[in-house]
Amino acid sequence: MKRFGDRRDGKLIRKIDSMHYIMPLIYPNRCDNEAFFRATIDLTAIDEYLKKKNENNPEYPYKLFQVIVAAALKTITLRPQMNRFICNNNLYQRNHVNAAFTVKKVFSDEGGETLARIECTAEDTLESIHDKVFKQVSFCKKHNDQSTDAMDVVQKLPFKHAIGSVVRFLDRHGWMPAPVVATDPYTCSIVLANIGSLKIDAPFHHLTNWGTTSIFCSVGLIKKRPFFDEEGNVTMKNSVELDLTIDERIADGYYYSKTLRLLEKLLNNPELLDQPFGTPVDLE
Repeated sequence: MKRFGDRRDGKLIRKIDSMHYIMPLIYPNRCDNEAFFRATIDLTAIDEYLKKKNENNPEYPYKLFQVIVAAALKTITLRPQMNRFICNNNLYQRNHVNAAFTVKKVFSDEGGETLARIECTAEDTLESIHDKVFKQVSFCKKHNDQSTDAMDVVQKLPFKHAIGSVVRFLDRHGWMPAPVVATDPYTCSIVLANIGSLKIDAPFHHLTNWGTTSIFCSVGLIKKRPFFDEEGNVTMKNSVELDLTIDERIADGYYYSKTLRLLEKLLNNPELLDQPFGTPVDLE
């Protein structure tokens, strides 16, 4: 039940330690609190897993990006502090687990972009996420999303500086009109960018003071990288780098460490994504 102080997209965290109470007051801007993590994922297990998933030649093949999206959403489901955000100097627990990504309509300099967004529940699996991504990409290739349509209207209004002040105030208090933020990537649990699809390595993406997103994940190029065993022997393996930018105020270093270990375990054991996202995963 919604209580005084809650937002429509999140519940106010009322029991909080003094450090996490003070941090938003001292460091109020999300962009001033970016922590950076890099994970290099050996794709041996995922490549074999995708080969089996695509044996029957589905109309829309399973791909690496879908596996990464599913692993990120399962991780956030099992590690709920990663689904928190800070706005107006307060810490909130987001009501839903969701992810956003940008869809390029045509791979050209003039090709437009649109925004895709999916939500998940504890019952979702990679199969259902695969279907949701397919539907969103298919729609975005042909149509504009709700947020883009709303921004097109705003663009035509006069007094843009006044409009900017108003929308920032509304955003800070969670009062933005629903159509404007319907597919806004910066109001999601995580934003993912498949930078490798552009044939470049992934950069660390910035967070924004706008919106509520506390996690950004850039997916890099698939290429051979060296991996060392315990004896120092090196093997070149197909791999991908994930560059994560996280608002360090939402949790502590120990919580982040276990979260990254969980994400890596899911990607090294992708069959775990066939289980409902709410199914616990043993990190030992």
